[in-house]
Amino acid sequence: MPIKVSVVIPVYNPGEYIEECIASLLRQSLPDDEYEAIFVDDGSTDETPERLGRLAAEHPHMHVMHQEGSGWSGKPRNVGIEAAKGEFIQFVDNDDWLGNEALERMYNYGVENNADVVVGKMAGKGRPVPLELFRKNRPHANVEDAPLIDSLTPHKMFRKEFLDKHNLRYMEGRRRLEDHVFVTEAYLRAENVSVLSDYICYYHVKREDASNAGFQRFDPVGYFKNLREALDVVEKLTEPGPLRDRLFRRWLRNEMVQRMRGQRLLKLPPDYRQELFDEIRKVVVERFGPGVAAGLQPTQQIVAGLIAANRLADIEEFAQWESGIKPSGVLENLGWENGKLTINFTGEYKSGGEPITFHADGEKDLLVPPLPQTSLDAIALLGADTSAALAKSKVDLVVRERATAAEFFQPVELTREKVAVEGREGYFRQVLRATSRVDPLTAANGAGLDAGIWDVLIRIGSCGWTKETRLGAVRSEEAGRGRGAAVVGFPAHVVLPYWTDPHGNLSLDVDQKTNKISYEFAGLTPADVTVTTDPNRLTVALPCHVQGESEATLKLTNAATRRSVDLPATLTARLTGEAELSAGLPLSELVDDRWRLELSTGVGKPVALPLALDVSASGGAVVKRLAAAAADLAAKDPGRRRNASRPVEPTFLRRVAGKLRRALRK
Repeated sequence: MPIKVSVVIPVYNPGEYIEECIASLLRQSLPDDEYEAIFVDDGSTDETPERLGRLAAEHPHMHVMHQEGSGWSGKPRNVGIEAAKGEFIQFVDNDDWLGNEALERMYNYGVENNADVVVGKMAGKGRPVPLELFRKNRPHANVEDAPLIDSLTPHKMFRKEFLDKHNLRYMEGRRRLEDHVFVTEAYLRAENVSVLSDYICYYHVKREDASNAGFQRFDPVGYFKNLREALDVVEKLTEPGPLRDRLFRRWLRNEMVQRMRGQRLLKLPPDYRQELFDEIRKVVVERFGPGVAAGLQPTQQIVAGLIAANRLADIEEFAQWESGIKPSGVLENLGWENGKLTINFTGEYKSGGEPITFHADGEKDLLVPPLPQTSLDAIALLGADTSAALAKSKVDLVVRERATAAEFFQPVELTREKVAVEGREGYFRQVLRATSRVDPLTAANGAGLDAGIWDVLIRIGSCGWTKETRLGAVRSEEAGRGRGAAVVGFPAHVVLPYWTDPHGNLSLDVDQKTNKISYEFAGLTPADVTVTTDPNRLTVALPCHVQGESEATLKLTNAATRRSVDLPATLTARLTGEAELSAGLPLSELVDDRWRLELSTGVGKPVALPLALDVSASGGAVVKRLAAAAADLAAKDPGRRRNASRPVEPTFLRRVAGKLRRALRK
């Protein structure tokens, strides 16, 4: 069987962190004879060589190669490329892991779209990953029409024939940014790049010991020497003009300007800060024309201008101000409608707890940072436009799964509003008013949300800031009343919006990863239940949302014997916004006993209802609150401990009596 994918993993002293990587490779949905993993051990001195030896002995499609330490990942990746037999090559770091279906999905997507490069959606476990790139699937992408340049890590799938055709290999030796050089050239030479965004393919993980190579402090001289090599590739494969400027802007923004902002700059020792600034300024002056910085956001242009003007002290002052800027959000309303959770909210930036303000100057809206006029004049002389492009401000609502860090953008309807600042003529703040409708069945880029706890965040982009914050801790009374569970889809899934403890933020519990759903039904009373005898049927009004009609199961459990009966049931929407649970009752099977009620949707565990059904010997049925039923049982057996939250355990005599009654009925 031809090998479809070769996974190349450079390895150096990962210790226990390699176990998740290995486990994810062994879990792949692609059959074992259709992929291979090539671990290239770069001179590890821990127990890793022996661990990989055992792995290769146990699994024929797992291979290990050993070499003397080269000092970095470039050479082991190249060795893996030469050894690979697959049609495609996927690169994985030894402390990261893959989604279970990653290889199969990425391979099929690449073949379907005739891609030279396949970029699978990433999730960052303590590490930043591209966000905008994975907003949607992009079957046919290039550097001109998609933000590919935002993703330059090597963790992608490349067609081997494409790599060989262009002799694409990693630079070797102890160095930085060899992946930038490799991936940039691949993007610029590829006939097609496909971006798969509807499945988490790659988990990029920060180790607890923070010993990932990318987290180590670097030598600024060597780092920016290596960065120039990536710029050389762009110059070699593009013409001067807007595209080249846009590609260069990625390095100016991410590798230079962002390092000179906020706490990222201020936490550095002064001598290292100066050394870093000097090397950054050399590249800015040597390599970047005015068109590169011109496309940056206002605050980014300010920092870029101060770098070019050689004003580190002013950059430090600006960083002090920026470090206090935080995003804020208010949850205005929350409620279910037609199977979707409607979330109304506002967002804006604040500094020191007060809203950021802007000054209207003719047709321009100005952000006025606390900088000396001499610095502002120097920035202006460089042609930087620091007016605030408030018409481009945006806010996204994101759901992020707590355990895996998988996250997905939700659709947002946005209105930008200018609110005058009282007592300051010409000054205003910008408030972003938004509505998002979260459909649990399509929220994961067209797929349903997996079972888990999904935290709700908003991400505000304005003036060069892109920051996120949890939503819900600050909320209106109306929003607090709108929360409630919903049963959606087929098979039915239970989705519960709830407030976290102690912060009160909004999260979604999908398919009962917490026990909070039981609290939603804790207020049920016998008044919410109807029992009819012609036909024999039980109906419960449930405080939850359901769209249309959904199949369910009503589980009855005998309080004395623990025997259970599963009854087919339906959940139907009521005009009141609640749901109606209805099931036929086989009263002849239930006589002279007490039964606890549980609701099961077929996904997740059954939900206990605080109700008990008493069926008399004559077949009459009465519903009681579970607490009252427990108290009733305890009254008949005073020696038992009373606990309304748990079924009362039957005594030996009650068990015997129950058996005798059933024997007499036969």
